[in-house]
Amino acid sequence: MYDVIIVGAGASGLVCAIVSAQRGKRVLVLEKNNRVGKKLLATGNGRCNITNQRPTFERFHSQNPKFIIETLDEYNYQSIKQFFRSIGIELIEAKEAKVFPMSLQASTVVDLLEYEAREQGVNILCDSKVERVEYKNSRYKIIHSKGKGKAESKKLVIATGHQSSPQLGGVEDGVIFAKRFGHNIVESSPSLVQLTSSMPKLKYIAGVKVEGRVKFKDTTISGDILFTNYGISGLAILDISRLVVKELKSKKEVVLTLDLMPKMSNEQLFSLFKKSLKKAQKPINIWLEGFMNKKLVSFILEPLGLKNKTIDILIFDKKLLKEIIKQIKSFEFTIDGSRGFQGAEVAMGGVDTRDINPKTMESKIQKGLYLIGEVLDIDGDRGGFNLHFAWVSGIRAGESV
Repeated sequence: MYDVIIVGAGASGLVCAIVSAQRGKRVLVLEKNNRVGKKLLATGNGRCNITNQRPTFERFHSQNPKFIIETLDEYNYQSIKQFFRSIGIELIEAKEAKVFPMSLQASTVVDLLEYEAREQGVNILCDSKVERVEYKNSRYKIIHSKGKGKAESKKLVIATGHQSSPQLGGVEDGVIFAKRFGHNIVESSPSLVQLTSSMPKLKYIAGVKVEGRVKFKDTTISGDILFTNYGISGLAILDISRLVVKELKSKKEVVLTLDLMPKMSNEQLFSLFKKSLKKAQKPINIWLEGFMNKKLVSFILEPLGLKNKTIDILIFDKKLLKEIIKQIKSFEFTIDGSRGFQGAEVAMGGVDTRDINPKTMESKIQKGLYLIGEVLDIDGDRGGFNLHFAWVSGIRAGESV
């Protein structure tokens, strides 16, 4: 019999296993994939954005914000840095306060986490999907690997992750297990996800990428914007997607306002265009290509009926020039959905944290049951925040069990 069984060998599960074993516990980790850390390997475009230097609580989201504050308390960037140094991973700091392994390889993070866990005596079984969990006589009984495997423990840690990126192993298993033990579940939705649109002629601008600004309601985010044949993506879109996805629960469509030239004000752009018109002797679409990607030119001019017009009309009609600038600076892009969990980096929702002890990660409902990582109703912004929570919750549970 084990002291602790951990379901899931992702970020939070591996850290929890290491910390538990360092304290002398007999630990079994059950992973349904054929290797550990499969989802972790894809983070940070394969570089693994381990954490952020400024993991302030407002960069995390939950229906129970108090839980975030209490969980992150005492676990700042330096404490996570110290943990990784202790297992041989040096960190480097990058722009936007992001932090990466010095190797810039997610695979080295996974390799060293797995090595440290096994070195501490943790038994890791891959290809071991948990089929059933029972609690009898103060013990957890686990049936896994299509009924071929059985294990018992005093403590059980659910570190399964959530529904995001099912192609990398994202599952709803942990939420289902928690629900069976009486936990309330906050409805799940994709976050940090690409957005879809049914606007016409998107295929003509697919692949165009600009450094822009996205506005939705009272929120404005700067960053790259990538137009696609299904809609829109890019870092700025991922950052604003959680707000859009929530709004789409009650609406069929929402509108994003895109600034395709954020480094210049409307007045500056008007002045630049006005000077350029004095020298130009060419069609409007050719003239505008001197300032922006030619694939976007038609998208800007067509709604104004100017696609095939000569430049003379702009010289004599300043209102039309201002309309072009308005299209560039406040382009309305209609969104009707998202790419779902398949395209999402994380999932909103999960196990209600009001029933979890923020200092230990133990359930207040079920004795000896711990829930960590993305299975909980906690999701963070892009930039290392989701992994920061995974490490912190894994350490807290490891210390507690």
